[in-house]
Amino acid sequence: MKDALLATVIDEYSTIEEFASVLAIEQKALTQVEPAEMLRPVVEKKTALVGKLASLEKIRDAQLAEMGLPAGWNGIELAAGRDPKLAEQWSLLQKSVERARRSNKTNGVLIRTRMDYNQRALEVLQVRPPKPSLYGPDGRVPGFSGL
Repeated sequence: MKDALLATVIDEYSTIEEFASVLAIEQKALTQVEPAEMLRPVVEKKTALVGKLASLEKIRDAQLAEMGLPAGWNGIELAAGRDPKLAEQWSLLQKSVERARRSNKTNGVLIRTRMDYNQRALEVLQVRPPKPSLYGPDGRVPGFSGL
């Protein structure tokens, strides 16, 4: 069971690394003038990887339960304390997760910046120019009684 847990953590690590590389592509796309075409496959890939990570987490929790350990962080920390190979891989996974978290945060800032820019551009485009007041529907110039 210990080897299966190690294999799962290694798989989680490689999936997080793949997720981080997708985040790098996303960041590059977000700095382009027209990012839509680049972002579509990025969103699809990110969604698939998040699903895979959730699945791997469930597998890891089940493996921990089979070892008589609690699920989640506490369980993996206990298991890592018993196995140096697992501890090393768990440490690599945690560092990779932190790098991905920072990249994701940066991308979030880029997205918010782009959304703010787009909102301001829409507001400018939605401002309606004042109606010319040359003459009203009755053919007279409003406010001018001289004619």
